[in-house]
Amino acid sequence: MTQKILVVDDEPMLTDLLDAHLTQRGYLVWKVNNAEDALAKLTLKPDLILLDIGMPGIDGLQLCQTIRSHVGCPILFLTARITEQDKIDGLAVGGDDYITKPFSLRELTARIEAHLRREVRGSQTSEVVAAQGLLINRSQRKVFAGNREIAFSKREFDILDFLASHPNQVFDRERIYTAVWGIDGQGDAGVVKEHVRKIRQKLLKACGSEPIETVWGMGYRWKA
Repeated sequence: MTQKILVVDDEPMLTDLLDAHLTQRGYLVWKVNNAEDALAKLTLKPDLILLDIGMPGIDGLQLCQTIRSHVGCPILFLTARITEQDKIDGLAVGGDDYITKPFSLRELTARIEAHLRREVRGSQTSEVVAAQGLLINRSQRKVFAGNREIAFSKREFDILDFLASHPNQVFDRERIYTAVWGIDGQGDAGVVKEHVRKIRQKLLKACGSEPIETVWGMGYRWKA
């Protein structure tokens, strides 16, 4: 099976170079230039992440800290920072290695291959959905805004998970009720409205956004 590498760096020339080199080596490569796009790629379940520290906005250290508990793959930092404290900080937030720019492609390839050979965390990988500033860990049934967990009841999580897993699709209450409670559910589809109201309140309080949109006369949609 082709191994997948996510390259995250704000320098397009570098990501293009690494894309071409690693693709030639037989890897499937995704390249992005900011943390937001990197979060969206987590659903593709990369086998290894190359992550630049010095990105504008959310930098590599912050991104690593946010995603480390949700992904089990190795994370290798790419950076021009060379102090011992920088290296300690990178490893402390969950990085597995630290490659200082400029580096040779031979060295980078050797380190990637070494980490992939040693990778034994596959059983710990989690299915993660990232949207609207949230991380939804489906296997752990947890939702995070940054590093903060948002508490949901079982049904609330089920509804949120169902909608987030089908972004931009509209579902009426009956369809949501069937998906969450099952065709043998004994309640009324009207209960979905109350659960959605509570989900919205919690999301608005935690992250200031409401990703669940009401489509009048039709139902609800998760805004991607």
